[in-house]
Amino acid sequence: MEEISYKSFCWCLGTTSFRTKNFNKTIETQLGLLDSFWKLPENKDQEWLSNDVVQGRYYDYMKKNDFLSGDAPNKQKDAREKTSGLVDLGLISENRRLSETGTVLLSMSQQNDFDDKNFFGIPKDSLLFTKQLLKTSCDIDGNTIRPFIILIYALSELHYLTFDEFKYLLPLCTSEETTRNIIENIRVFRRHRASIEDIIFDRLMSMDNYKAALNYFLEQDVSEDVVCVVGINRKSRKYDKAYYPLYKALKAVYLDGHTNKIANLLEAVNGLSSGVKTIWKKFLFSVSQTRAILNRPAEALNHTAFDEITTEEELKKTFFRIMQVNKAKATLSDYFDLNRRYFKTSDLVLFQEDRVELDIIPKHFFVGVADCLYQEAFVPNEKLFENIELEEISPCLILNKEDILSRINDNFGTHARNLDEVNEIVEREKYKRLQHLIDTKFTNEALQMLLDKFQNREDEAIQDMVTDNADVPTIFEYVLGIIWYKISGTGKILDYMKLSLDSDLLPKTHAAGGEADIVYEYAETEYYPKHALLLEATLADKTNQRRMEMEPVSRHLGQHLIRTKNNNSYCVFATNYLDVNVVADFRSRKHMRYYDPQCPENSVQSMKIMPLSTDNIKNILSKGLKYKDLYAIFDAAYRDEEYDEPLQWRKHMLEAKL
Repeated sequence: MEEISYKSFCWCLGTTSFRTKNFNKTIETQLGLLDSFWKLPENKDQEWLSNDVVQGRYYDYMKKNDFLSGDAPNKQKDAREKTSGLVDLGLISENRRLSETGTVLLSMSQQNDFDDKNFFGIPKDSLLFTKQLLKTSCDIDGNTIRPFIILIYALSELHYLTFDEFKYLLPLCTSEETTRNIIENIRVFRRHRASIEDIIFDRLMSMDNYKAALNYFLEQDVSEDVVCVVGINRKSRKYDKAYYPLYKALKAVYLDGHTNKIANLLEAVNGLSSGVKTIWKKFLFSVSQTRAILNRPAEALNHTAFDEITTEEELKKTFFRIMQVNKAKATLSDYFDLNRRYFKTSDLVLFQEDRVELDIIPKHFFVGVADCLYQEAFVPNEKLFENIELEEISPCLILNKEDILSRINDNFGTHARNLDEVNEIVEREKYKRLQHLIDTKFTNEALQMLLDKFQNREDEAIQDMVTDNADVPTIFEYVLGIIWYKISGTGKILDYMKLSLDSDLLPKTHAAGGEADIVYEYAETEYYPKHALLLEATLADKTNQRRMEMEPVSRHLGQHLIRTKNNNSYCVFATNYLDVNVVADFRSRKHMRYYDPQCPENSVQSMKIMPLSTDNIKNILSKGLKYKDLYAIFDAAYRDEEYDEPLQWRKHMLEAKL
């Protein structure tokens, strides 16, 4: 039987086994686990490589620390897969010890030190990831490719990529020649002179193994073995057995004209693996429901290239083309999410509205160095595991602030004279993006739907609607911030939220966690004095709420009042479930003095804390209440002397008004 070997036709960052939710948090947690694991006496002098005992022991250690659950049939393999992505990024060595960069990132996480004090205006960990991505390379059949540099170069040439271009075409750039061809083909595609499928097939047919496979297919009588040979499956020939009944069904329907065999064609498509099955089904049929296809089979068929075939040779060519393109699209679709996760760690790349592009400052920096940097796209960087500066990665990466300033001014028609004025431009553009995000993703209807899902703890649906790079409590806090921004109609919410946001202005969670507050600043108006509002959000309930929230909430507000000396400031506590003792404690704070534990001579006499449920917040949205309305309600509730009993007070002074 003919031997035709699989060869990679695309690159992918990391491995699909390291595709994980809460990506940043998972990386930081994993570094912490590895650091503590190797410090244990029984492990500190051990090797990882080819050591099944240590690998299995680390799997058990992850499970003991609630990093994973269940029982893997192969602990060693699972332990390798759970750590492989950190090796790819240079955060740990092949021997799974923390590298210099991994140690720096772990320290940031443990100290919650992510402040954005760099030129790009991104958090410290994002700058570290940026440097790692610039160094990270993939091996494609012995050839080196540095994907982040390829992305930067493609964006400098094309200005943006659509999601489909990013998903299906960018990873095909595996050499100088293919990169040049793919970029030109994207230009052709945008002029509607080629399809993505055309470009993928041309890329595959530039490879000797696909040429050999097509020639072999045309020479042979079609059998299951022949189809398995020409499928060139990466893992094993046996995985392509399902394509033989598909070929026979296509032949029966399109070449032999047996339209009564369309049900067999549908059955053959359903026998394919899940990812590629969806692509074939959408390609062949105009409807997706099985019953609809079977009821009117001939009408359910799309017009495709198979309609034009008149000979078996034409059938073979068409089948080979569509089989290979659809398999490639399924692979590239599987890699899309992974590549996006890795690139997003830099916080330089925007993924919004079906467009991939660089944010303002990185765009105007990299456009000036992309050609020079591209010269290093196909050679490995020997300092992947070292924490080095940008200019040490490449001399091209020396920041020329005057050039960047000039490009930004040209782009926006502005006259910024320094970095502070550039940051004003960047902030203005961020708020435009935020408003667009709110208008499209966080409408009042969507926010109320999210609040329902928080109440029902539909965590997976919440992450699908917002982001899966943050845990649900963080998303709850973020959503509350968005709601308050809409209610207030003004304010620097991006500064007020004590959360890490990615380049798309969506939340991300860190292992150490951050401050629990959203501190909203209000200037004096005719409706209220100058003050700050501390928004505290929690999904803890019952006993957990009493234990976790009563002391921290009053402490946060007390310390804020002592520090700012503005007794007009107050707190709103928002949650799904309001524990009766939590309500009672917060109401009693009106009559209690709070002392600074570090300096007892500093204290405040009274604190205003308003306990709200998610139902209250839904009512606020549905009634269209604005902050001036809420302030009046909260102020009246705070001053009330009629209701001594806390639950009655909340019922009449908050529930009834909201």
